[in-house]
Amino acid sequence: MAAVVARLPLTHSLPSKFNPSFVFPPPRSFPTYLHRSPFRSFSSVSPILCSSQDDSRSLGSDSNASIVGDLLDYLNESWTQFHATAEAKRQLLAAGFDLLSENEDWKLKPGGRYFFTRNMSCLVAFAVGDKYVPGNGFHAIAAHTDSPCLKLKPKSASSKSGYLMVNVQTYGGGLWHTWFDRDLSVAGRAIVRASDGSFVHRLVKVKRPLLRVPTLAIHLDRTVNSDGFKPNLETQLVPLLATKPDESSADSKDKNLSSSSKDAHHPLLMQILSDDLDCKVEDIVSLELNICDTQPSCLGGANNEFIFSGRLDNLASSFCALRALIDSCESSGSLSTEHDIRMIALFDNEEVGSDSCQGAGAPTMFQAMRRIVSSLGNKQVTECTFDRAIRKSFLVSADMAHGVHPNFADKHEENHRPQLHKGLVIKHNANQRYATSGVTSFLFKEVAKLHDLPIQEFVVRNDMGCGSTIGPILASGIGIRTVDCGIAQLSMHSVREICGTDDIDIAYRHFKAFYESFSSVDRKLMVDE
Repeated sequence: MAAVVARLPLTHSLPSKFNPSFVFPPPRSFPTYLHRSPFRSFSSVSPILCSSQDDSRSLGSDSNASIVGDLLDYLNESWTQFHATAEAKRQLLAAGFDLLSENEDWKLKPGGRYFFTRNMSCLVAFAVGDKYVPGNGFHAIAAHTDSPCLKLKPKSASSKSGYLMVNVQTYGGGLWHTWFDRDLSVAGRAIVRASDGSFVHRLVKVKRPLLRVPTLAIHLDRTVNSDGFKPNLETQLVPLLATKPDESSADSKDKNLSSSSKDAHHPLLMQILSDDLDCKVEDIVSLELNICDTQPSCLGGANNEFIFSGRLDNLASSFCALRALIDSCESSGSLSTEHDIRMIALFDNEEVGSDSCQGAGAPTMFQAMRRIVSSLGNKQVTECTFDRAIRKSFLVSADMAHGVHPNFADKHEENHRPQLHKGLVIKHNANQRYATSGVTSFLFKEVAKLHDLPIQEFVVRNDMGCGSTIGPILASGIGIRTVDCGIAQLSMHSVREICGTDDIDIAYRHFKAFYESFSSVDRKLMVDE
């Protein structure tokens, strides 16, 4: 590996306006991006730029070390929202957080660290300051675990022109043309019947290329380059699984693996899933599967300054928030002077509006906040105690941002063109598509200023529509002060996206600084006095 590393060009550095003490790392060296969290040892072997090789901790005593290698591991593990939640759960347990159940009573105490999951696609984690008293606030970062993708229909088995095909639904606003000619597979969850007759939740991920949506040859579509590629999403975005066995042939190896009209999914696919789950086909009683690109997340660019990956929107934000929470309360004394509660909330279904039990439209986070206040107050608290806590709280809504595209720069408002490697992007919208206000923007920028962190700002052009985030949903849900921000990226909602390595480290440090410094900044501001 050393010989390969020696040949890589490693000249990239941060813009000159940065404080020299804030270089990530100074100067960049390839091995810095190959650190791995000590919590996991992956069984798969990935290309050199796609996976960690060093088992030492990325951060901790070295404030300039990078978390990019750990992010790559997280992305490569997290093919679906279920896997992302399970991996976050594993890291929290390894860091000493206690798992709670929403179905049971909570017995919390100052200095404790806790989390729970919902639907195994939504997670809330929090750490209570040693000096917490009922009525103190929450400092929360919210992100989402889902990404635009294709999902198997409940009855996916079909056949066309001698091929076994898999019928899919489109989930979210994906750039669906990017899913053609990719090496695809399936991952998600299954409900499996156990030997004792109970039913268990199991994750499944078939790592080898299994599916493909081939494009039509240019010879049969001569005008595609002039008229554009506009596939019918119902009839032409259908992955092929295999060539259909010739049931009339004596050479057909296994007629049972061909599909019949009563099969919801192809028996061949079910056999592959049962092999991955190490169970009998008949014991798989329910499936919820995504189509996933099998190409690993990796470093890219001449100087390794980019991350090429699927699902950066929004697993990059989720991981930075998760890691910031874990590391902000890692040492024995890290919560000793904290008066408030540090929290992350990772929701599902943001890409389709958040209106689900596990989405930000559900009162998951606020129910948790109410239970936390009640438990820590030994149930001797009033409604006013919780209301006071919310008034003192602050939420960072973290979702990826639109970096300026060099070939389409005019799509951005000329004074608000976020660039890669230049820090988190604060999102503004006068029509409240983002929840940022002048006050919340100021507070978040003050945290950055205190720690010498770069910051950028974004507004959409007046002649273009504006996307939205979970920020306005959560801000209006209970009246919590909220700022919308994100890491600049390109190729948003493509099967393969891109962001800058420096921005991952900047986001991590900004989120960690938020947990550690926000209280002191907030005390200096008086608005409703």
